[in-house]
Formats: sequence, C-alpha cells, structure tokens
Amino acid sequence: MYSSSIFDDHLADKEPQRAPIGVFDSGVGGLTVLRQLYRHLPNESIIYFGDTARLPYGIRTQVEILQYVREILNWMQQQRVKMVIMACNTSSALALEIVRREFSLPIIGVILPGAKAAVQQGKRIGVIATPATAKSNAYRHAILEMDANVQVWQVSCPEFVPLIEQNRINDPYTTEVARSYLEPLIQQEIDTLVYGCTHYPHLAPILRSLLPSQVKLVDPAVHVVAACTQELELLGLTNTHPPLPTRFAVSGCPQKFAKSGVQWLGHTPTVENVDFTDTAVSQF
Repeated sequence: MYSSSIFDDHLADKEPQRAPIGVFDSGVGGLTVLRQLYRHLPNESIIYFGDTARLPYGIRTQVEILQYVREILNWMQQQRVKMVIMACNTSSALALEIVRREFSLPIIGVILPGAKAAVQQGKRIGVIATPATAKSNAYRHAILEMDANVQVWQVSCPEFVPLIEQNRINDPYTTEVARSYLEPLIQQEIDTLVYGCTHYPHLAPILRSLLPSQVKLVDPAVHVVAACTQELELLGLTNTHPPLPTRFAVSGCPQKFAKSGVQWLGHTPTVENVDFTDTAVSQF
C-alpha cells in the first residue's frame, strides 16, 4: 500500500471539508500554483506531488500522460484528498477530460482558467507552452471558443522545463533561449502572453525584460486557484480550521526536489519518495 494519509479516515467521513487538496505537476512548476493557494486559501491543507522521475511531460505521448495521471490520481484518492488541481498544462491538455469521467474526485485543470483570463486581457494573444501542449492546440481552441475574434499564436518551448528543473534560470543561455522563443511572438505584436506551463512563471523576470512593456502576462496559476475557490464554495468543502503542514512527495529524488524547492518555498521541505512500480515510500 502507498503511504498512509495525513488525514484521519474518521474525519474524512465526519468533516470532509478538512481533507487536503491534492496538487500535482511533473516537477517544481506546480509550486507556482501552491504559492497562490497559500495566498488565497490559507486554511487549506495540501498534498503536493511532483512526478520528477518522468519529467518533462511536454515530450510525452498522450498514452504515457494518461498512464501517469491515472497513477497519480489513484494515489491521491488513497490520501483521502477532497479535490485535485492538475497543476500541469500538458496533463490538462491531454488527460483532463478523460480522467474526469473516470474519477469521482473534483479535478480542476489550468487551461480553461488561463484561457478565460487571456481573453479578458487582450486580442492578440501569444502562448508559450511545452511541445505536447502546443501540439494539442488546447489553448488556441479554448481561447477561440470564448472569443472567435481574437488572434492566437503558439510557440513550443522544449528547453524551458529542463532549464528550470536544473536551476539554470540565471544562466545567460536561458535568456538567449527565451529570446529565440519570444521573437516570433514579438514580431506578431502580441498584447498578451500566456504562460502555457506552470514552470514558466519562474522565468517571469527574464520574460518581462525581453517583452515590450505593454504586453500583459497571464499566469494561469492565479486563475486556477480562483476556480478552485469557487468549486470549494459550491461543494461546501471550504476549510475554516487551521491547516495541516503541506506534504510533499515525488517519484524521483527527494533531495533534489527539496534543494530546488528552497528558493520557491523559502524553506527546505521534507519530501517523500513514492515509487509507483513497487509502491515503496521513503522520506528525506
């Protein structure tokens, strides 16, 4: 069996609003969503899972992504979470609608909230995304469905996630890569740029320095938490009690994630390892 839940089974039945929210991503990208949860839903307990053994998701097939997401959601169910935030654009693009039909848990993705915010911001919208998300056209479809009069340009950014996971954000090479990705969007005179991956807000200072000052940045992490807040209220699951400490788990190296997490969290997290192949759990 996987690791035991931080949430008492008796309380799960008696006070379901006190159950944790599950958040998952391929790595540290979802920490941008976690920070927004801390800011806007401070009473909520959270379990964060990073599938670091199998990142980057952006180069995976839909079949692979579906397998990973199903494994993570099964594990989240065993932890007695009350809701799951798919803090990963690639998963949201390729798996969300399928797993929503398979699992009884409320599952919220990042693409629709991000697309809605983009349409409210501008008419010439650029999207930077992983190869899989860009290929899926999920943002383009969502944006045009909301407003057929806007224009949308997408750029696939395969190098961003590895560079961020390797903590190379301040490397001059990263700036040059960003410049090459943004150049075609700047030539199209975009007025809005959507972070089509939850990793990308970590690059905000670089992106902002390269973009014209009038270009608005849309971080779907902010808007998915707003959607989460509405859903909790609708389901009567908003927690009003003090939260439990956030629990962190990864499929890869706990020490590496803990080291990377320091700069985003402000402290060194305690991180578990969850191995879906043999269901073993260890802690760092």
